[in-house]
Amino acid sequence: MKERQIMAENEPIGGTQNSGQNSGQNFGTAASQTNAPAAAVLAQYVKDLSFENPNAAKTFQAMSNPDAPKPGMEVNVNVGARRMGDEAFEVELKINATSKLGDETAFAVELVYAGLFGARNLPENMVEPFLLVQAPHILFPFARRIIADTVRDGGYSPLMLDPIDFAGLYQQQRGSVAQAQPQQSGSAGLGTLDLGEPQGNA
Repeated sequence: MKERQIMAENEPIGGTQNSGQNSGQNFGTAASQTNAPAAAVLAQYVKDLSFENPNAAKTFQAMSNPDAPKPGMEVNVNVGARRMGDEAFEVELKINATSKLGDETAFAVELVYAGLFGARNLPENMVEPFLLVQAPHILFPFARRIIADTVRDGGYSPLMLDPIDFAGLYQQQRGSVAQAQPQQSGSAGLGTLDLGEPQGNA
């Protein structure tokens, strides 16, 4: 599959760039006047965010010892998408990160960061790549910042997640190419994709 078809590079359909009011406004008028494919970010939002620091005092006391082992880190990332209307889709980026010091949890952070995307006149074979490749690619930098800030506010060094090759993951799950995992221990995957009847109002 060509990279342009999966829209993983900097030439999105309809000129879609980062989120903002302009992209949503442009989506409302640009493709409605033609049959050209168009897509836009209509909204971005935190759906769920939690941070647990159950053994904070004990953890920081242990970390103050220069001979103490460094905490281990496991990060899991998953993407899900569902139809919200004829031309609207919600994409969720779910990130779970757990740090352990020995057998005890140092901290755990969970984030569900989502975006509402508009897509009009997209060929059927491009809808899935748009939702599972370009959409999470747009959302990830914002989710990464939220994770980093949350962990920092918990008293730890900011957790800077490694970039994720969503295009590679998409191709891997389609049996096209092999994909290296992110450097942090854990996993990244493309999860549920519900393109059936709209869920609620568009």
